[in-house]
Amino acid sequence: MRRGIVLALLALLGAIALAMSIGQPASISRAFSEPQSLDRAILVSARLPRVALGLLAGAGLSVTGAAFQALLRNPLAEPYVLGVAGGAALGATLALAAGAAALTIPLVGTGATAGAATLFGLLATLLVYAIARGTRRGRNPSATDILLAGVVVNAIATGAITFAKTLVRAGTAQQLLYWLAGFLDVATPATLAVVGVSVAVGSVVLLAAAPALGLISLGDEHAAHLGVDVGRLERRVFLASSLVVGAIVATCGIIGFLGLLVPHVVRRLVGPDPRRTLPLSLVLGAATLVACDALARASFRALGSEPPVGAITALLGGPLFLVLLTRQRAH
Repeated sequence: MRRGIVLALLALLGAIALAMSIGQPASISRAFSEPQSLDRAILVSARLPRVALGLLAGAGLSVTGAAFQALLRNPLAEPYVLGVAGGAALGATLALAAGAAALTIPLVGTGATAGAATLFGLLATLLVYAIARGTRRGRNPSATDILLAGVVVNAIATGAITFAKTLVRAGTAQQLLYWLAGFLDVATPATLAVVGVSVAVGSVVLLAAAPALGLISLGDEHAAHLGVDVGRLERRVFLASSLVVGAIVATCGIIGFLGLLVPHVVRRLVGPDPRRTLPLSLVLGAATLVACDALARASFRALGSEPPVGAITALLGGPLFLVLLTRQRAH
């Protein structure tokens, strides 16, 4: 555990340093000694809020992925695969199209849209799990059940988002397309506050549930005999995860597979115990997303453009998902 903590903290510090250094050179000492300097505008007003948003989003997506995998006893479970991210994106899109929030993407993370994203993310999660569990007549769903249910719910959400985009102005539809690809941007203090509170509250609930999630690995019946209210635990995890993912998706769009990639690496380092995997996934997830965003910013810098960070996480997490799915079928 100590080794994992050290590695995660080193990775976090390295990712922050890397992200803060990419771009136009700027002096840290001048940024803090001269409030009106260009260096301060670059480091404090531009790069720092983007790094902070990346830390919050990466931590939230990874800790929810670790919690889902522990609860469902399935290494394929994560917010994107389970449909919670797609459901949250649908909720945010509908709120935007209906005028519940301002018709500009930088304000998507404010209260009304974040609330709609959280609600639809929760509904999507419950729907996927109910469909998968129904195929087993109440027994714990298999990896294939969850995968197929997630694919179906994501497809429905995607279709509804596409339909909703036809109801808004062309400029807003273009902004929605940009946002849904999964970008980190310079966040306003209000947006950081909404995301920060949501991630903090949800993460505290999930970390507090870690001991019970460890007992779930013995099976629902054994966990119940040991004093775990399985139904209540499921509701807590689903609600807390939806709160976290809803706020993140409402602000950053869909950043897939991070909740799959990071917990898998963490389990390799410290084992499967949720009391270890959840806190380490939180720290390492923050480092991973910030590093991926730095890679996105640096990759096409000479061309004056950058790919969405969601594309980077998909390129890393997609192959891992296929490997894990193959192993699941082999067993």
